[in-house]
Amino acid sequence: MRRLRWGRVLLVFFCLAFLGAFLSFDGLSPLKQQGQSLLQEGTRQLPSFESTGLPKNAWQRLHRLIFLRDAVAEQLKERPLTPLRDIALPMQQALIAVEDHRFYQHAGVDMESILRASLVNLQFGAITEGGSTITQQLAKNLFLSHEQTMGRKAEEFALALLLEARFSKDEILELYLNTIYFGSGAYGIQEASSVYFGKSPASLSLAEASLLAGLPQAPSRLSPYNDFDAAKKRQSIVLAALSRYGYITPGTATETQNTALRLRQ
Repeated sequence: MRRLRWGRVLLVFFCLAFLGAFLSFDGLSPLKQQGQSLLQEGTRQLPSFESTGLPKNAWQRLHRLIFLRDAVAEQLKERPLTPLRDIALPMQQALIAVEDHRFYQHAGVDMESILRASLVNLQFGAITEGGSTITQQLAKNLFLSHEQTMGRKAEEFALALLLEARFSKDEILELYLNTIYFGSGAYGIQEASSVYFGKSPASLSLAEASLLAGLPQAPSRLSPYNDFDAAKKRQSIVLAALSRYGYITPGTATETQNTALRLRQ
């Protein structure tokens, strides 16, 4: 009975996710407006979790999916956000290039990247590459634990699809840049820019941005204050990705890699 109940919860998760993805298509604007109105009208009359027979945590998860914008705002209410326009473009491009180069093409979950990562992991017999998008990582950072279970992954997929339906790409990138951990106690790009370089995110150079963009993979280990050589090696991977996807030339990548960095003392 418990297994059946949780199966129904997961089914609701996916139904809401696909409804949100459906309503996000601009070509279906009349249907989109009607569907959103129906969804909003229905959520005004949601029953209490006691009447559903669901565990309280399951009801909270379902409620979060329906009122996703409110849930995101609640998570961020104590954190000042730096607008995307105030973050240097090289920082935005570096993060996209190394973390999720198809960010502006997928709908929150990138099956192409998942399949590629699965093949790489099978080849090496270990998890050496991940397929999570920036949107999935944002969902995980805001709401989920880091446990590796099917239920948590299913919720991550549902939240990613709904984030894409309720937020623009630029809003998602802005939220991600403001919430990821960069190591050395720095959460978000504002703190990272200050902790490592003593400047604002708008003033970051390509060399500084490419170093910071490499840190979220393993922030404690890659922090230049902990292991500068490891941070520089990771920076070279970021610059190679920027070159590969056409943001900079190979010559600029080499020149930037050789640029001296002045860390805040």
